[in-house]
Amino acid sequence: MKTQQTTISEVRLVYRTKVKASERLQVKCSRDAYQIFMENWDLDSIEHIEEFKLLLMNRSNSVLGIMPVSKGGLSGTVTDVRLIYQGAIKANASGLIILLIET
Repeated sequence: MKTQQTTISEVRLVYRTKVKASERLQVKCSRDAYQIFMENWDLDSIEHIEEFKLLLMNRSNSVLGIMPVSKGGLSGTVTDVRLIYQGAIKANASGLIILLIET
């Protein structure tokens, strides 16, 4: 009897934080989220390139990270919802805020 060998790809979800939990920024209102996004945006390109980013948070609305999802041109950017799910799962996020800058 012949044994059939199957090869299966390994899937790994990796998230490494550089910030201690006690030092994470916290989002208490929309202004907090806006300020965090703007501090982490390239202000030189904000008026001519459309970008789509996620702000990933835990249950206490502490920021786990910002994830760039897509960058487009002058008239649009394409976003794959699977990338949004991927980022949320990798960061073990309980909440997220989506920001799309349109020109």
